[in-house]
Amino acid sequence: MDEGSARDAVLLANLGTPAAPTAAAVHAYLLEFLSDPRVVALPRWLWQPLLRLAILPRRAPRVAEKYASIWLPGGSPLAVHTRHLAAAVQQRMPECEVLHAMRYGAPSLAALLEPSRWRRVLVLPLYPQYSTTTTGSVADVIAAAGNPAVRMVGDYHDDAGWVAAVAQSIQAHWLAHGRGEHLLLSFHGLPQRIVDAGDPYARHCAASAAAIAAALGLDAGQWTLAYQSRFGAGRWLQPATIDTLDALAARGVKQVDVACPGFAADCLETLEEIGMMLAERFASRGGELRVIPCLNDAPAHADALAAIARRALADAP
Repeated sequence: MDEGSARDAVLLANLGTPAAPTAAAVHAYLLEFLSDPRVVALPRWLWQPLLRLAILPRRAPRVAEKYASIWLPGGSPLAVHTRHLAAAVQQRMPECEVLHAMRYGAPSLAALLEPSRWRRVLVLPLYPQYSTTTTGSVADVIAAAGNPAVRMVGDYHDDAGWVAAVAQSIQAHWLAHGRGEHLLLSFHGLPQRIVDAGDPYARHCAASAAAIAAALGLDAGQWTLAYQSRFGAGRWLQPATIDTLDALAARGVKQVDVACPGFAADCLETLEEIGMMLAERFASRGGELRVIPCLNDAPAHADALAAIARRALADAP
């Protein structure tokens, strides 16, 4: 295809997922993920032996069991939903080629950024809130590709279309199931030291949560922002989702609705950690935790991402 007839491409980039719910597949995925210095900043000579010889042999089988509990006939939920989301955005952007890619695992973002048939490439990381650990890592892949035709959307944490899509999904859940006593907006956690070093993630999460709550017309006492998925002994962003749920249970709150606006698609952290582990913990304290699905391939989500992509392409040379 010559340059004059080449189309633009939009790559929806998600984090990644194991290829199968097995210890071997999880081991391979976690090795790639946890070897990224953006994710773990320890010196390679120290971290790699620890990771390969101590952490992964113990952790991979346990994580594989968790993946097996949520696996879909078409594969990992994150892979299935991201693939469907790309197809939905493609329907809204027939002038472009829309594909999904993964930062870790397959389909590989790095491979898709190799010299290609496209005129311009827009990478849209499916992380509404920017962090050096996620979007920054995608930027590293783009820089390594050395393709001047590639552009990236940095974040969309306060995009009006995206905020409206999240609010509509929560309202739809309330319409179908009734409204709980409290709304918890749970975002993936981050070590506090990363935010202290200037990462804007916590600020973006707070802005996203406030915008969603405002769109829902909620007062300050009707909702809470919290951070999930703590790992390791260091201090992470507060308040923690698990601690917040314990506190709500101690106050006598019996029914909590939880949405995870930082996740574009349902995955291990939303389906197993929130939907199973924390739901069981909250139930043991006499409450009911009702998980609102991520946006996945909802029409409003696809509309919002298509609009974001079109604006970014319009601004690109």
